[in-house]
Amino acid sequence: MLSVEEKIEKSIKSKQRGVLLFTDDFYELGSNKAILKALERLTNKRVITRVARGIYVRPIISEFIGEVLPTAEEVAQGIAKRDKIKIIPTGTHAMNLLGLSTQIPLKLVYLTDGAPREIQIGNRTIKLKKTTPKNLVAKGKTSRLVIQALRELGQHGVTEELENKVIKLLKSEVRKDLENDITLAPEWIRKMMRKAL
Repeated sequence: MLSVEEKIEKSIKSKQRGVLLFTDDFYELGSNKAILKALERLTNKRVITRVARGIYVRPIISEFIGEVLPTAEEVAQGIAKRDKIKIIPTGTHAMNLLGLSTQIPLKLVYLTDGAPREIQIGNRTIKLKKTTPKNLVAKGKTSRLVIQALRELGQHGVTEELENKVIKLLKSEVRKDLENDITLAPEWIRKMMRKAL
C-alpha cells in the first residue's frame, strides 16, 4: 500500500509543472498532520518548492535559469480561484499593470470579497483587503484597473499626459463593459471614461 507521501507525490507528478498546489488539494489522502509532513519531505527531496505558507509548486525547470517559480500575481490569482473569491488589483499595482507606472510594488494590494489577509512570497507581500461588493462588479479588464489606479492617485494627481494615456487605454475596452463600469466610478473618473466612449 502506498504511503501518504507516495500518494501525494503521485498526485503532484500527474499535474503539469508550474501548477500551484495547496495543502487542501490533498485532504482526501491522509490526515492534516500526515499531509503536512509529506509535503515537508517532498520539499526537502526537491520534488516541490514551498512558495508561501500552505502553497507549493512543482517548478518549471528552465535550462537557462533553473527553477521558475510562480509570480506573486499568479499566486494571488491561484488563491482567488481556490477560494472562489473576486480580487481586483489596486494602487501602484494597478498602475503598473496598466503601464502607467514603471514602479514594481513589493506589496500587491487587492480588493476582495474574501477574508482579509497577508501572504508573504519571498520579498513580496500579497495583501487582500475586504471591500464592498460594489467595488468588485466592474466588468472591463482595463476599466476596472483604471478606476482603482486613478482612485489611488486622486483627482489632483492626474496630469494631462496621464489622462490622454488613460483615455487611449480605455478605447481598447469592450464598449458594453465600459458603459457598465462608468456607473461605478467617481464623477471625475467618469469624465475620462466618457471621452473614451
